[in-house]
Amino acid sequence: MENLLGDWEHLLPGVVPSGTDPAAIAEAGSDLLRRWSEPHRRYHDVEHLATVLSIVDELEAPAEIRLAAWYHDAVYDPRSADNEERSARLAVDALTALGVAPNQVDEVARLVRLTLGHEVRDGDVNGALLCDADLAVLARSTDGYDRYAAAIREEYAHVPEEAFRAGRAAVLRHLLDLPAVYRLPRLRDRWEEPARANLRRELDALN
Repeated sequence: MENLLGDWEHLLPGVVPSGTDPAAIAEAGSDLLRRWSEPHRRYHDVEHLATVLSIVDELEAPAEIRLAAWYHDAVYDPRSADNEERSARLAVDALTALGVAPNQVDEVARLVRLTLGHEVRDGDVNGALLCDADLAVLARSTDGYDRYAAAIREEYAHVPEEAFRAGRAAVLRHLLDLPAVYRLPRLRDRWEEPARANLRRELDALN
């Protein structure tokens, strides 16, 4: 947690006006980590945040993508259908209050909203990078993927089994129907085949 907060406090000075109160920056980061640490989260938690950040950092993503990674699941309620929209609005409110430039705030919000369906247009490099990082879990080993799927089921423990299977199957079919799960060639070459194998295997089990 301290490392993540340190990363946040290192990122923000590059996008906020000079003289911005360091305490305000720290509080915004602490608020995000409190959200990511909510007890109902089993997969969409601090570990997921750290994983996405590590990937976008490895690919030397610009600040807008790093900020979108921080905010993309900042609001997460398994009983709600508008988490991405609420997360985008949170990003707009918080980053505007810190003085981030409006064009950068708009891009962060756009990227956060993209994670709803992970449908990225051709040529949208920023969107491709964030969505690919967000979906990295799909390409894990069989055991790693199964732990992820089990964590998702725990987050939706309130949903009856039959309804969960139907809803989860729809999500998996949507991902399999995408032209490619991963858009960036360097990630697609590594992850596309194992991700599709995992998705098909879970879909078969649900059916």
